[in-house]
Amino acid sequence: MSNQLLNSTETFQKIRRIAYQIYEQNFDESEVIIAGINGEGYHFAELLVAELKQISSLTVNIAKVSVDKQALSQPDIKIESEVDTFRNKNVVLCDDVLNTGRTLAYSLRPFLSIPLKKIQVAVVVDRNHPKYPISADYVGYSLSTTLNEHIQVMLSDEAKTGVYLY
Repeated sequence: MSNQLLNSTETFQKIRRIAYQIYEQNFDESEVIIAGINGEGYHFAELLVAELKQISSLTVNIAKVSVDKQALSQPDIKIESEVDTFRNKNVVLCDDVLNTGRTLAYSLRPFLSIPLKKIQVAVVVDRNHPKYPISADYVGYSLSTTLNEHIQVMLSDEAKTGVYLY
């Protein structure tokens, strides 16, 4: 049984607000790169890029970070973009849910060897179960859940867009 925590309108309002926050923190930059973690994190990144292009004059580029979220270790994390794209730029790493921080911690690894101006993290939902020293700079919805509960963010299916608790 699932409970819908945020409907489509509320979810898009959260994403729009995050876009404004990203713009406010990067208004003095000419370019920002939105890097989405494969799956709903990448769909979140696509929506952020669209919002940022509507509300700002920033040049906004998108990149996809490929991570196997189910694997216990991550030997090979890929960024589907040229490394030079990121050099001396501000990067916002995006995912749908921040649970323990493991996925985001692994996703940061490829960026550590690139000279960046700044790297920030944006998530639709922060569950507040940190196991890794990862926190989000931009959060759409923050809630505490039990470890047995599951949060699902649906952005790729318009008919089911929203945030759900299982």
